[in-house]
Amino acid sequence: MTATTTEITDGVMTLTLNRPDRLNAFTRGMMDEMLAALDLADADDSVRAVIVTGAGRGFCAGVDLDDPDAFTAARIDPGETDPAKWADPVNRDMGGVLALRLFNCVKPLIAAVNGSAVGIGATMQLPMDIRLASDKARFGFVFARRGIVPEAASSWFLPRLVGMSQALEWSYTGRVFGAEEALAGGLIRSVHPAEDLLPAAHRIAREIADNAAPVSVALTRQMMWRMAGAGHPMQAHRVDSRAIVARSSSADAAEGVASFLEKRAPAFPDKVSADMPGFYPWWDEPGWEEGEK
Repeated sequence: MTATTTEITDGVMTLTLNRPDRLNAFTRGMMDEMLAALDLADADDSVRAVIVTGAGRGFCAGVDLDDPDAFTAARIDPGETDPAKWADPVNRDMGGVLALRLFNCVKPLIAAVNGSAVGIGATMQLPMDIRLASDKARFGFVFARRGIVPEAASSWFLPRLVGMSQALEWSYTGRVFGAEEALAGGLIRSVHPAEDLLPAAHRIAREIADNAAPVSVALTRQMMWRMAGAGHPMQAHRVDSRAIVARSSSADAAEGVASFLEKRAPAFPDKVSADMPGFYPWWDEPGWEEGEK
């Protein structure tokens, strides 16, 4: 049995963590399959949104401690002072590898958290765009209780999503909390009865797939996430200006206006695989972050 399953229906990919007998505990094999699924979603113009959920009672119960491939980092003396040893790629946190791939995704990502989500089960959700939870879901940033620290780039993502104070409380205490607290803290969008969780996620995905231009969505996703770390609003103004010029002259913009005036559903012709504007990816432009303020 594979560690994940994927299904594409009417432009929506559902990526299911599929180790229900282990509460979908995370393995290196699961990471590899998730990376492959995201690559597929990004390359397939028919995929307009991705829903990530878990099979059975859990979303993801953290790293599977019985997976021999989950702990491949080199052993280093904690007092080691040689930066090169700490920078060895073998020491890269696999949760962070997944989180950065999620961050770079050009398709919208929706988490449908159906049950326990602790450790990497909690942090893998943070780079996703919209998070919904079952009333049976439980969350936990439990790292300090295990003698380690938050991973998956969550020190960047979590404070931006819920604020510094809430992020630190959950991370300092490592306690497990329910869906209502996650909602109150801003971690999730909404709480649903278990039987309505996936239908609710699909309703959001359908709103995107049926009404929004894929290239505009892909650009908007990267603009929002990358500006979360920008040092000045001028950086946002610069990329906004380029995007407005590029998209205003696109076939999608003509179709968007025509469909509105004709009171019909749009049929946007531009494709993410072929029609991203020439300035994309702008963040690779030399000196971009040091540009004028």
